[in-house]
Amino acid sequence: MPTYLTPGIYVQEVSGGVNPIESVGTATAGFVGVAPDATAHVNEAVPIENWTQFRTRFVGDATASTPLSHAVFGFLRNGGRRCYVVNVGPDGSIAGAARGRAGLQVLEGIDEIAIVAAPGYTDAAAYEAVLGHCETLQDRVAVLDAPREVSSTNALTRVVTVAAPARAGAAGGAAGGAAGGGEEEGEEPGLRARESSYGSYYFPWLQVADPLAPQSVVEVPPSGHVAGIWARTDGRRGVHKAPANEVVMGALGLTYRVTDAEQAELNPRGVNCIRFFAREGIRVWGARTLASDPSWRYLNVRRLFNMIEESIAESTRWIVFEPNDVTLWKSIRRDVTAFLTRLWRDGALMGTTPDEAFFVQCDAETNPPEVIDAGEVHTVIGVAPVKPAEFIVFRISQSAVGAALASEGE
Repeated sequence: MPTYLTPGIYVQEVSGGVNPIESVGTATAGFVGVAPDATAHVNEAVPIENWTQFRTRFVGDATASTPLSHAVFGFLRNGGRRCYVVNVGPDGSIAGAARGRAGLQVLEGIDEIAIVAAPGYTDAAAYEAVLGHCETLQDRVAVLDAPREVSSTNALTRVVTVAAPARAGAAGGAAGGAAGGGEEEGEEPGLRARESSYGSYYFPWLQVADPLAPQSVVEVPPSGHVAGIWARTDGRRGVHKAPANEVVMGALGLTYRVTDAEQAELNPRGVNCIRFFAREGIRVWGARTLASDPSWRYLNVRRLFNMIEESIAESTRWIVFEPNDVTLWKSIRRDVTAFLTRLWRDGALMGTTPDEAFFVQCDAETNPPEVIDAGEVHTVIGVAPVKPAEFIVFRISQSAVGAALASEGE
């Protein structure tokens, strides 16, 4: 308490004790690959906010585009505003190096990144490197490209593997096949990335005008354009909105036109198709992760939880070293409840009331004496995320008084 010596009126500012939780950003992407100028800023994370910046930093006198440059252009063209670019150099690996930071490792220390892509890298090792990066950090989701050449869409339903080792005693020591080895004899090698709730997979590639040679139409991996669509959807609607049924800006055509029957096979396997529709144009027509677990099937659910978890973690550091008592528990409940209430009002959570949308428990039950003695404070949070209406069902009935039509989302 202050000591007052002179008679008079004194004003004292008193903190209300509220520590509001702010939502972290979800629209910043990280791209890894080879730049047109392969010697520029090798294994540095360079922030890029417009195409002129990229050309200055990574193109120079080069005249040939690369999957990395196409991805950055597509990201910015589709609504992305900020990304980090890592040029691995002409002989570099996206997985990084044993010593020092390189490739994806360079992105590990940048908390604002929420989307990661290695444009054009479509082998088993590359998929594993990007998925492993996202799974380790748990605050970002990968956008993976299907291969450009796909012999049949059926191959996209099976996981790609590396070549099988040569069998001992086999004639000539022949290896068991190329990437995708390990399938049953006579079966077509798989092409899809493995299961993960931190990854998404898109097919087919796009046909676009080359930004470094505008008169040329080239085929490019879709990950950069898709990442831009994620960022655009986040800005317009929020991370809780599935980034699908969105126009792919800059796309002039597709390397493959998926049919309804083919997508019926691909969609349940986590292959997000990019489709052409005669009236609507080229659109992203899928919003799934690579997870088979229904809880993490949809991209917007995975990314919403990433945002919630990181926002709470970053905004509650004030808790560390505070007295672990009832006062602290009440403060945690108050701040987290206020944050989740804002999300519910924004339409990110299900329920007609906050009580239906989420719960926050931090009390003597979650913090018994043994937890307090260990120097820990436990809070249990449950939320009901909004899931996308993938299938719209129209029910038409006929009666003596006429026809009736009702629609419902599934």
